[in-house]
Amino acid sequence: MERTRNIGIAAHIDAGKTTTTERVLFYTGLIHRMGEVHDGNTVTDWMEQEKERGITITSAAITCFWTQKEDGLEKSFQGQPFRINIIDTPGHVDFTAEVERSMRVLDGAVAVFCGVAGVQPQSETVWRQATKYRVPRIAFVNKMDRIGANFDNAVEEMRCKLGAYAYPVMIPIGSEDDLSGVIDVVSQKAIVYDDSDPLGVEYSVNNLTEEQSLRAQSALDQLIAAVADKDDEIAELVIEDQAIEPAVLKRAIRRLTCQLELVPVIGGSAFKKKGVQPLVDAIIDYLPSPLDVPAMEAHPVDDLSSIVPVEADDDQGFCGLAFKLWTDPFVGKLVFFRVYRGTLKKGSTVLNTATGKKERISRVLMIQADKRTDVDAIYSGDIAAIVGVRKVATGHTICSQKSPIMLEPPTFPEPVISMAIEPRTTADREKMGEGLNRLSDEDPTFRCFTNDETGQLIIAGMGELHLEIIRDRLLKEFKVDANAGTPQIAYRETITQSAQGEGKFVRQSGGKGQYGHVVIKIEPNETGKGTEVINRIVGGVIPKEFIPAVVSGLEESVAGGVLAGYPMVDVKVTITDGSFHDVDSNELAFKMAAIFAFKDAAKDAGMILLEPVMKVEVSTPDEYQGDILGDMSRRRGKIVSIDSKPDIALVNAEAPLSEMFGYSTDVRSLSKGRASYSMEPLKFEEVPSNILETILDTGQSYAIRA
Repeated sequence: MERTRNIGIAAHIDAGKTTTTERVLFYTGLIHRMGEVHDGNTVTDWMEQEKERGITITSAAITCFWTQKEDGLEKSFQGQPFRINIIDTPGHVDFTAEVERSMRVLDGAVAVFCGVAGVQPQSETVWRQATKYRVPRIAFVNKMDRIGANFDNAVEEMRCKLGAYAYPVMIPIGSEDDLSGVIDVVSQKAIVYDDSDPLGVEYSVNNLTEEQSLRAQSALDQLIAAVADKDDEIAELVIEDQAIEPAVLKRAIRRLTCQLELVPVIGGSAFKKKGVQPLVDAIIDYLPSPLDVPAMEAHPVDDLSSIVPVEADDDQGFCGLAFKLWTDPFVGKLVFFRVYRGTLKKGSTVLNTATGKKERISRVLMIQADKRTDVDAIYSGDIAAIVGVRKVATGHTICSQKSPIMLEPPTFPEPVISMAIEPRTTADREKMGEGLNRLSDEDPTFRCFTNDETGQLIIAGMGELHLEIIRDRLLKEFKVDANAGTPQIAYRETITQSAQGEGKFVRQSGGKGQYGHVVIKIEPNETGKGTEVINRIVGGVIPKEFIPAVVSGLEESVAGGVLAGYPMVDVKVTITDGSFHDVDSNELAFKMAAIFAFKDAAKDAGMILLEPVMKVEVSTPDEYQGDILGDMSRRRGKIVSIDSKPDIALVNAEAPLSEMFGYSTDVRSLSKGRASYSMEPLKFEEVPSNILETILDTGQSYAIRA
């Protein structure tokens, strides 16, 4: 385990994650020919949809081995090369779930930044995800060969925008067309690449020139000062004015990186094959092994309030977390999982603590993107896949039957967009149902359900591209051609003021009747706190056995909404009074009375409709800035800021999701294909009254029942 690294490559879309991964696989000897994203022949972008679009859609796991070199000699750990398990993650916000679940099971991450654009919106998102799961990371400032690349600006943006304690350990020699290699700040050596070698394999480690030495010494002084501020060993050496050996400084940097107190930064260009080998060395030197990260916390199944540590140890009881499902046309349902403790052997029986069911492991596979290799056993710290399990879903814990525990599952955002879908022929209906079920098993942010009011089948996801990929996979993998309706927005309802409501349900039909009477008060709750139902009944005016029925009726009313049929959010409901009949009262009567009371109160509570608002960043050449701003205003967008970079304007805006459909086409038309944009969910805001009337008139009454 000391020589294992479980890392993810994460960044904004088009920052160079897949290209960086491809170069790492080539230099570690796993592949013998480098692919390119634009050619559709990279190892980790193996899906047909990824090859067509030139983007990463699903996170791909792959394993490679690396032997470090020092002074031209190979250096290994206990005679063995280092094993690097890599997960290449998507950069598009529609596939943020892939990043989320990858971060949950990784020990470290490489955050890739564009040397020109610096910290971009999705860079901030993946950084937050890594922070959420306490993943140590190093930063790779890529594309230093591009016009306008500025390494120092990128580092400064990391500090300002991300709050990162970022300091360079490898700084690029030159930039743009003059990029020739990198300076190792710790060892004070220059790594210079041979331009006559198109593969970037040949490089030399040289002494620094006078100009390079000044820059390298300044960077080293800053690095030592930064490390000394947080590490006692280096601080003592600085105070005593002793020389700090490179090996001692590296160990200190590693300690701080593993404790999330420092982010080492490396510069280079993956596309031009410069700086990738030093990046792999930095992964080995600074990112943690499974033994260097804190023990994972789990809950015993019989006492979920207590916590037990899960130490990485091959000899303890097995425990692993399923983080991804995938349907393989050859082997069936694959469950990707991370082993946190113990050993899993082929043919063994494990317990799924989420379902309480036993599962027999028929096959254990090591994953190399879309290729699988059968193995007899896997050990602590490994990432692998199993075949033959039926009831395992994303986030489930599988462990030995002797010590049943539950690990914390990853969390996923709610869908923001939905559309109606139907098969073109009756014969396709059954196949489409099977396909959608499999896809929803694989993707926790994809939902499909039948709308009770319209009878339509609704699919919901994170964006237009997400649902487009789903439809494309239905056609190509499940041979189902489907018609899709206009995308529907996940509106929400809420209230703006307090109100009282009373509901009575009285039915008399000769024999035993029905009687329920409920009085409630509703009021706005704090934003993000959701729905709270509080019981203030005293004196038994509503018997205790009927309170759950009242709560059920109120929750049903909140889920169905009042204004336009959309779910309500951030509402506090207090049950204050009521009455009952000794003979006629029952649960159904009180449930209906609660529903009537809620609708009665909602009439006077200032009901409003909320719409999802997106954070939008448009990168455009200066000459198209005016057209972009005008178009954004037309979409009810609010301009937050405009940042200027060489020849490029970055427009930051907030715009309603309902107005952003088809924006990718429009922004290309306005800029002759030269502008690009990114968009991610930001918040919910009140729908303007004129827009509300349109929504109510068109009867958009089927919503995502999230």
